[in-house]
Amino acid sequence: MTLDTAALRAGLLGPYAALDVVAETGSTNTDLCDAAIRGARDRTVLIAERQTAGQGRRNRDWTSPAGGLYASVLFRPDGVPPARWPWLTLLAGLALVRTARGVGVEASLKWPNDLLVGDAKAAGVLAEITADATPAVVVGMGLNVAALPDGVRPGAGGLRPTSLEDHAGPLDRTALAITLLRELAGLEDAWRRAGGDEPSLRDEYRRHCATLGSRVRVELAKGDALVGTARDLEPDGTLVVRDQTGVDHTVSAGDVVHLRVR
Repeated sequence: MTLDTAALRAGLLGPYAALDVVAETGSTNTDLCDAAIRGARDRTVLIAERQTAGQGRRNRDWTSPAGGLYASVLFRPDGVPPARWPWLTLLAGLALVRTARGVGVEASLKWPNDLLVGDAKAAGVLAEITADATPAVVVGMGLNVAALPDGVRPGAGGLRPTSLEDHAGPLDRTALAITLLRELAGLEDAWRRAGGDEPSLRDEYRRHCATLGSRVRVELAKGDALVGTARDLEPDGTLVVRDQTGVDHTVSAGDVVHLRVR
């Protein structure tokens, strides 16, 4: 069943300034980044039934078959220092956890941007900052709702894919989208009103983050890797990893692989 645009607008306009649904596009993030440069308003939403060129982190492809939920939101977080803007990725993760748990699916987060159900990935988040005179942040969320077709490749570190319907049965995607975006709106509003530093949100993220306390390998941008134990989350959202010699490292970006303890 296709998304109900009228119901989405009725449920979400107010917290959001504008909302459109398209049958197909290359990438909702790309479209909203272009719209931001043209002056699109703060809290503009674009949802696609299907993406043909969805992207994950490090320019990886994101498989976007029909039956998923692919939404991007444009934020102009005035009053929040740009150094805190990466928190929007973490807030989207919290919104996804709340949404999954609302339909009875016990989910957790892999820092910084994956929704896990057990040891499988059900959603990812990609935030991009536009390169124009008045920068905006576009936060894209790809949530696997319906059961996935055969042939979907594992993610970074061999993380296998899953969907909410694998664990909860058939779901109403329109209702799910309204819940997800309402949760994100509330989280982002609290974060913005606190100037990007709201301890209660950091505490909530810690509670749901399966990465904390885990032995991990962090694949860094230059091809290096850091192996150690994820210990904490800094106020700016960076991850603290203690290496095998007992030295703490702060990680602002990188692919995290949870290592099995033997």
